[in-house]
Amino acid sequence: MSGGASASSSGSGPLDRLPEADRARLRPAPADRVGHAVPPMLATLSDRRSFDDRWLFERKLDGMRALAVREGGTLHLMSRKGNGVEVTYPEIVAALGAQECRDFTVDGEIVAFRDGRTDFSRLQQRMGLTRPRQVAASKVAVYYYVFDILALNGRDTTRLRQRTRKSLLRSALTFTGPLRFTPHRNEALLEEACARGWEGLIAKRADAPYSARRSADWLKLKCAAGQEFVIGGFTEPAGSRVGFGALLIGYYDAERRLRYAGKVGTGYDRRTLRSLRARLDELAVGRSPFSGPVREPRPHWARPELVAQVAFTEWTRDGMLRHPRFLGLRTDKSPSEVVRETA
Repeated sequence: MSGGASASSSGSGPLDRLPEADRARLRPAPADRVGHAVPPMLATLSDRRSFDDRWLFERKLDGMRALAVREGGTLHLMSRKGNGVEVTYPEIVAALGAQECRDFTVDGEIVAFRDGRTDFSRLQQRMGLTRPRQVAASKVAVYYYVFDILALNGRDTTRLRQRTRKSLLRSALTFTGPLRFTPHRNEALLEEACARGWEGLIAKRADAPYSARRSADWLKLKCAAGQEFVIGGFTEPAGSRVGFGALLIGYYDAERRLRYAGKVGTGYDRRTLRSLRARLDELAVGRSPFSGPVREPRPHWARPELVAQVAFTEWTRDGMLRHPRFLGLRTDKSPSEVVRETA
């Protein structure tokens, strides 16, 4: 993925080359962007398959959402929850800090690859590292795929159209090393994307602004089922298994009740089984956090504070997951945000 010429820190650079109608949409960028989390724009799950030429399509990446803000000599790389992750991803911070452009806010996804595909479970091996020595010893290479620009050279760009923002992004930054530009297509080739082992596609309205909320202007088109779930307990291990047998997971309904969605017994290595059991023991409670019955013998309950990424084949008629598989913990999403995704 290649980038265009960098924007100069003196003057507005690419902004000066925008048509007059687009320049009229610009506003002053929010003050002190480095010190405040920016709510990201979120996509809505959809089973739509027919689109006209008002849409563009990006690869759906299986990673961790991150926003990067640079103002002068200050740079902040933060998770979706607004937590700083500069220590965990120093190579990304270095690539952003080396930019000629010294004032920008960009949105993207931090990913790791396995066999040419983004792999959340591999990324998780880096997500939990908070000490420089641990990070330096890690063999997991990460990349920051940037797909949007929210501010540039002191101007708020969120009111510009999607296609215009993508063009502005490509010319504002230089994409080298772990910093990558997220390309797009003008047609929805979902079948081809799935055949290549992708997560799916993100369909975006080409004329839409950037809205700091979940919006139907961005649509998730998935190749396979999967989403986040809240961990509310676990079962004891059997045989030679260590840690626990299966996680008991759920999601919040419209009345803010934690609904049970089933148990997840696959997708763990021994290290994860042990470390996750230790964390769950610290969250132990005497009563079930789920609103309905959980028919498991001798379950252990936990405060619903951990969020797991889970793949599965489908929902059953009685609201349970079929063939669920644990992919990793999500530290970038609050349990209260977890609901059942429906197209």
